[in-house]
Amino acid sequence: MVQAPVRVLILWMVAGGCVLAQEQTVPVTLPGGPQAEGEASSPAAIQPVEPPGGKRVFGVLPNYRTADSSLEGTVLKPGQKLTIAVKDSFDYPLVALAAELAGLGQWINQDPGFGQGMKGFGHRLITNYADQSMGNMFTEGVFPVLLHEDPRYFRRATGSKRRRVGYALTRVIVTHKDSGGDRFNYSEWLGNASATAISNAYYPDNRNVLGNVEKLLEEVGTDAGSQVLKEFWPDIKRKWFTKNSGPKS
Repeated sequence: MVQAPVRVLILWMVAGGCVLAQEQTVPVTLPGGPQAEGEASSPAAIQPVEPPGGKRVFGVLPNYRTADSSLEGTVLKPGQKLTIAVKDSFDYPLVALAAELAGLGQWINQDPGFGQGMKGFGHRLITNYADQSMGNMFTEGVFPVLLHEDPRYFRRATGSKRRRVGYALTRVIVTHKDSGGDRFNYSEWLGNASATAISNAYYPDNRNVLGNVEKLLEEVGTDAGSQVLKEFWPDIKRKWFTKNSGPKS
């Protein structure tokens, strides 16, 4: 029988906890608009800003592709897209996350061809990290550059929790074009499909069509779940981690 998509389950459990814990919606406005006056002819000339909620969700999940909704309509240069992809792919906490996933995968004997013991754990650690970094590079960098799509997740920040969850989930289906307007998120699906195809080279138990389809859906589901986390993370951080921080003298 096909293995359960472990990463999707983890992210969905945490995302669900974030939504339940978040009791009120607080709009967030970041400093700096899409572009300064007189720069209309150069929409790509935008200044980098801190992602909503900081660089990492819970100090682990890279948050570099998240942007404030005020930046919708701006256009990234190819180098800026690749920079986002590199930061999301090679941020050091990903090693710890890959280790946790490897430990869980070893516990449930996911991909039994890797075996057990330190050798099996090492294989799972390396392949988990490879999956994450390669998927990020393709979906956030390579294909957005080739297809002229925006790799960013524009956080809504306002509205009901249900609408915000629905919006976050559908961003793996809908994205912005560099030329303006929305379309199907080809970068998300082609990027993860490419990463899945390459992963066949190092997954001995996952080389059939059904396994590849499951893995593709797992990767896309992981991205959808992570976007729910990114949508609510600034609210959770403000409520649970900074509410007792008074003004400093």
